[in-house]
Amino acid sequence: MMRRTIIRRVGLALLIGFPAAWAADEALPKAEAVLDRYVEVTGGKAAYEKRKTESATGTISFPAQGLKGTVTRFSAEPNQSYMVMELDGIGKIEAGTSGGVVWGKDPIMGPRVKTGEEKVQAIREARFNSPLRWRELYSKVENAGVETVEGEECYKLVMTPNEGKAETQYYSKKTGLGVKTVMTAVSPMGEIQTEGIVSDYKDFGGIKIPTKTIQKAAGQEFIITLDNVKVNESLPVDRFEPPAEIKALLKKTTDKK
Repeated sequence: MMRRTIIRRVGLALLIGFPAAWAADEALPKAEAVLDRYVEVTGGKAAYEKRKTESATGTISFPAQGLKGTVTRFSAEPNQSYMVMELDGIGKIEAGTSGGVVWGKDPIMGPRVKTGEEKVQAIREARFNSPLRWRELYSKVENAGVETVEGEECYKLVMTPNEGKAETQYYSKKTGLGVKTVMTAVSPMGEIQTEGIVSDYKDFGGIKIPTKTIQKAAGQEFIITLDNVKVNESLPVDRFEPPAEIKALLKKTTDKK
Protein backbone atom coordinates (compact mmCIF):
# COMPACT_ATOMS: atom_id res chain seq x y z
CA MET A 1 0.00 0.00 0.00
CA MET A 2 1.74 3.12 1.19
CA ARG A 3 5.33 4.27 1.04
CA ARG A 4 6.50 2.00 3.75
CA THR A 5 10.22 1.89 3.01
CA ILE A 6 10.96 4.94 5.16
CA ILE A 7 8.49 4.51 7.92
CA ARG A 8 9.18 0.98 9.00
CA ARG A 9 12.85 1.56 9.77
CA VAL A 10 12.76 3.61 12.95
CA GLY A 11 9.93 2.68 15.29
CA LEU A 12 7.17 0.15 16.02
CA ALA A 13 3.84 -0.14 17.97
CA LEU A 14 1.18 -2.42 19.38
CA LEU A 15 -1.98 -3.20 17.48
CA ILE A 16 -4.96 -1.52 19.10
CA GLY A 17 -8.66 -1.92 18.68
CA PHE A 18 -10.57 -4.88 17.36
CA PRO A 19 -13.24 -5.23 14.75
CA ALA A 20 -16.47 -3.38 15.01
CA ALA A 21 -19.52 -5.33 13.92
CA TRP A 22 -20.85 -4.76 10.43
CA ALA A 23 -24.41 -5.16 9.23
CA ALA A 24 -25.22 -8.79 8.60
CA ASP A 25 -26.96 -7.96 5.35
CA GLU A 26 -24.02 -6.00 3.93
CA ALA A 27 -22.04 -7.97 1.38
CA LEU A 28 -18.31 -7.49 1.82
CA PRO A 29 -16.35 -6.86 -1.37
CA LYS A 30 -13.50 -9.24 -2.05
CA ALA A 31 -10.09 -8.07 -0.87
CA GLU A 32 -8.92 -8.12 -4.50
CA ALA A 33 -11.60 -5.57 -5.40
CA VAL A 34 -10.61 -3.28 -2.52
CA LEU A 35 -6.95 -3.33 -3.56
CA ASP A 36 -7.75 -2.73 -7.22
CA ARG A 37 -10.01 0.16 -6.22
CA TYR A 38 -7.10 1.74 -4.36
CA VAL A 39 -5.09 1.72 -7.59
CA GLU A 40 -7.94 3.42 -9.43
CA VAL A 41 -8.71 6.13 -6.85
CA THR A 42 -5.03 7.03 -6.51
CA GLY A 43 -4.52 7.50 -10.24
CA GLY A 44 -5.11 4.31 -12.20
CA LYS A 45 -2.96 1.57 -13.71
CA ALA A 46 -1.73 3.64 -16.66
CA ALA A 47 -0.49 6.44 -14.40
CA TYR A 48 1.40 3.97 -12.19
CA GLU A 49 3.01 2.30 -15.20
CA LYS A 50 4.43 5.65 -16.34
CA ARG A 51 6.34 6.04 -13.08
CA LYS A 52 9.94 4.77 -13.25
CA THR A 53 11.66 6.72 -10.46
CA GLU A 54 10.63 8.77 -7.44
CA SER A 55 12.42 11.08 -5.03
CA ALA A 56 10.90 12.63 -1.93
CA THR A 57 11.95 15.04 0.80
CA GLY A 58 10.31 15.83 4.10
CA THR A 59 10.63 16.13 7.85
CA ILE A 60 10.51 13.70 10.76
CA SER A 61 9.68 14.45 14.37
CA PHE A 62 9.51 12.50 17.64
CA PRO A 63 7.12 14.69 19.67
CA ALA A 64 7.70 13.01 23.05
CA GLN A 65 11.48 13.33 22.77
CA GLY A 66 11.52 16.75 21.12
CA LEU A 67 13.59 15.35 18.25
CA LYS A 68 13.36 16.70 14.72
CA GLY A 69 15.10 16.02 11.46
CA THR A 70 14.90 15.65 7.70
CA VAL A 71 14.11 12.70 5.45
CA THR A 72 15.19 12.10 1.85
CA ARG A 73 14.17 9.05 -0.15
CA PHE A 74 14.94 7.75 -3.64
CA SER A 75 13.32 4.73 -5.29
CA ALA A 76 13.23 3.09 -8.70
CA GLU A 77 12.14 -0.08 -10.48
CA PRO A 78 12.12 -2.88 -9.63
CA ASN A 79 13.02 -2.60 -5.93
CA GLN A 80 15.85 -0.12 -5.61
CA SER A 81 15.70 2.27 -2.69
CA TYR A 82 17.87 4.63 -0.68
CA MET A 83 16.74 6.55 2.39
CA VAL A 84 18.61 8.94 4.65
CA MET A 85 17.46 10.64 7.84
CA GLU A 86 19.34 13.45 9.53
CA LEU A 87 18.23 13.68 13.19
CA ASP A 88 19.30 16.58 15.41
CA GLY A 89 21.66 15.37 18.11
CA ILE A 90 21.81 11.82 16.73
CA GLY A 91 23.21 12.05 13.23
CA LYS A 92 22.66 10.25 9.93
CA ILE A 93 20.62 7.08 9.50
CA GLU A 94 20.81 5.37 6.10
CA ALA A 95 19.20 2.32 4.51
CA GLY A 96 19.17 0.90 1.00
CA THR A 97 18.09 -1.95 -1.23
CA SER A 98 19.56 -2.81 -4.63
CA GLY A 99 20.49 -5.92 -6.59
CA GLY A 100 19.43 -8.23 -3.79
CA VAL A 101 21.60 -6.43 -1.22
CA VAL A 102 19.80 -4.84 1.74
CA TRP A 103 21.78 -2.72 4.15
CA GLY A 104 21.56 -0.16 6.93
CA LYS A 105 23.94 2.26 8.64
CA ASP A 106 23.39 4.35 11.77
CA PRO A 107 25.39 5.85 14.67
CA ILE A 108 24.32 3.12 17.10
CA MET A 109 24.70 -0.14 15.15
CA GLY A 110 27.10 1.04 12.47
CA PRO A 111 27.03 -0.50 8.98
CA ARG A 112 25.36 -3.87 8.52
CA VAL A 113 24.04 -6.12 5.77
CA LYS A 114 20.52 -7.38 6.41
CA THR A 115 19.74 -11.05 6.01
CA GLY A 116 16.95 -13.56 6.51
CA GLU A 117 13.37 -12.41 7.04
CA GLU A 118 14.50 -8.83 7.67
CA LYS A 119 16.01 -8.78 4.18
CA VAL A 120 12.93 -10.35 2.59
CA GLN A 121 10.66 -7.80 4.25
CA ALA A 122 12.80 -4.86 3.15
CA ILE A 123 12.85 -6.03 -0.47
CA ARG A 124 9.06 -6.40 -0.44
CA GLU A 125 8.61 -2.90 0.99
CA ALA A 126 10.99 -1.48 -1.61
CA ARG A 127 8.95 -2.84 -4.55
CA PHE A 128 8.38 0.14 -6.82
CA ASN A 129 4.71 0.84 -7.63
CA SER A 130 3.76 -1.72 -4.98
CA PRO A 131 0.01 -0.87 -5.04
CA LEU A 132 -0.04 -2.01 -8.66
CA ARG A 133 2.12 -5.08 -8.00
CA TRP A 134 0.36 -6.49 -4.94
CA ARG A 135 -0.40 -9.78 -6.72
CA GLU A 136 3.34 -10.36 -7.06
CA LEU A 137 3.94 -9.69 -3.37
CA TYR A 138 1.09 -11.46 -1.59
CA SER A 139 0.01 -15.08 -1.97
CA LYS A 140 -3.30 -14.59 -0.15
CA VAL A 141 -5.55 -11.59 0.62
CA GLU A 142 -8.77 -11.67 2.66
CA ASN A 143 -11.42 -9.13 3.65
CA ALA A 144 -11.87 -9.73 7.38
CA GLY A 145 -14.71 -7.24 7.87
CA VAL A 146 -15.25 -3.60 8.73
CA GLU A 147 -13.59 -1.57 11.48
CA THR A 148 -13.66 2.13 12.31
CA VAL A 149 -10.21 3.70 11.99
CA GLU A 150 -9.54 7.41 12.50
CA GLY A 151 -13.30 8.03 12.40
CA GLU A 152 -13.73 6.22 9.06
CA GLU A 153 -15.38 2.89 8.34
CA CYS A 154 -12.68 0.78 6.75
CA TYR A 155 -12.36 -2.63 5.16
CA LYS A 156 -9.88 -4.70 7.13
CA LEU A 157 -7.69 -6.74 4.78
CA VAL A 158 -5.41 -9.52 5.98
CA MET A 159 -2.49 -9.75 3.54
CA THR A 160 -0.23 -12.82 3.54
CA PRO A 161 3.05 -12.25 1.67
CA ASN A 162 4.88 -14.87 -0.35
CA GLU A 163 7.40 -14.97 2.50
CA GLY A 164 7.00 -13.69 6.03
CA LYS A 165 4.15 -12.88 8.37
CA ALA A 166 0.71 -11.59 7.46
CA GLU A 167 -0.05 -7.89 7.81
CA THR A 168 -3.33 -6.02 8.12
CA GLN A 169 -4.26 -3.07 5.92
CA TYR A 170 -7.28 -0.80 6.31
CA TYR A 171 -8.99 0.96 3.39
CA SER A 172 -11.73 3.58 3.66
CA LYS A 173 -15.14 2.34 2.51
CA LYS A 174 -16.01 5.85 1.36
CA THR A 175 -12.89 6.96 -0.51
CA GLY A 176 -11.05 3.71 -1.20
CA LEU A 177 -7.84 5.24 0.16
CA GLY A 178 -5.48 3.45 2.52
CA VAL A 179 -5.75 4.55 6.15
CA LYS A 180 -3.68 2.21 8.33
CA THR A 181 -1.25 -0.71 8.20
CA VAL A 182 -0.45 -3.05 11.09
CA MET A 183 2.40 -5.51 10.71
CA THR A 184 5.22 -7.32 12.47
CA ALA A 185 8.55 -5.71 11.67
CA VAL A 186 11.68 -7.84 11.82
CA SER A 187 14.68 -6.08 13.35
CA PRO A 188 17.92 -6.82 15.21
CA MET A 189 15.90 -6.33 18.43
CA GLY A 190 13.46 -9.05 17.42
CA GLU A 191 9.91 -8.91 16.12
CA ILE A 192 7.92 -5.78 16.94
CA GLN A 193 4.33 -4.88 16.13
CA THR A 194 3.99 -1.69 14.08
CA GLU A 195 1.11 0.62 13.33
CA GLY A 196 1.25 3.25 10.59
CA ILE A 197 -1.57 5.73 9.92
CA VAL A 198 -1.41 7.70 6.66
CA SER A 199 -3.33 10.80 5.53
CA ASP A 200 -3.15 14.04 3.54
CA TYR A 201 -3.08 12.46 0.08
CA LYS A 202 -1.72 14.76 -2.65
CA ASP A 203 -1.17 14.30 -6.36
CA PHE A 204 2.41 13.93 -7.61
CA GLY A 205 2.93 12.94 -11.22
CA GLY A 206 -0.62 11.67 -11.60
CA ILE A 207 -0.64 9.48 -8.47
CA LYS A 208 -2.10 10.41 -5.07
CA ILE A 209 0.42 9.78 -2.31
CA PRO A 210 -0.12 10.09 1.48
CA THR A 211 2.13 12.91 2.67
CA LYS A 212 1.67 12.36 6.40
CA THR A 213 2.52 9.19 8.30
CA ILE A 214 2.12 8.64 12.03
CA GLN A 215 4.17 5.61 12.98
CA LYS A 216 3.81 3.97 16.37
CA ALA A 217 6.32 1.47 17.65
CA ALA A 218 7.17 -0.08 21.01
CA GLY A 219 5.48 2.73 22.90
CA GLN A 220 7.13 5.39 20.75
CA GLU A 221 5.65 7.59 18.04
CA PHE A 222 7.10 9.59 15.20
CA ILE A 223 5.61 11.62 12.37
CA ILE A 224 6.89 11.93 8.82
CA THR A 225 5.61 14.72 6.58
CA LEU A 226 6.59 14.77 2.91
CA ASP A 227 7.09 18.27 1.48
CA ASN A 228 7.92 17.40 -2.10
CA VAL A 229 7.79 14.33 -4.33
CA LYS A 230 9.35 14.26 -7.80
CA VAL A 231 8.56 11.58 -10.38
CA ASN A 232 10.66 10.32 -13.30
CA GLU A 233 13.60 12.57 -12.59
CA SER A 234 16.93 11.31 -13.85
CA LEU A 235 18.92 9.88 -10.92
CA PRO A 236 22.71 9.46 -10.71
CA VAL A 237 23.81 6.05 -11.97
CA ASP A 238 25.36 5.26 -8.57
CA ARG A 239 22.41 6.51 -6.50
CA PHE A 240 21.60 3.03 -5.17
CA GLU A 241 25.17 1.81 -4.78
CA PRO A 242 25.91 0.63 -1.22
CA PRO A 243 28.46 2.81 0.64
CA ALA A 244 32.07 1.73 1.01
CA GLU A 245 31.52 0.28 4.50
CA ILE A 246 28.79 -2.02 3.19
CA LYS A 247 30.88 -3.11 0.23
CA ALA A 248 33.67 -4.00 2.65
CA LEU A 249 31.29 -6.18 4.67
CA LEU A 250 30.07 -7.89 1.51
CA LYS A 251 33.67 -8.57 0.46
CA LYS A 252 34.45 -10.15 3.83
CA THR A 253 31.46 -12.45 3.44
CA THR A 254 32.55 -13.41 -0.06
CA ASP A 255 36.16 -14.01 1.03
CA LYS A 256 35.01 -16.45 3.75
CA LYS A 257 33.26 -18.65 1.22
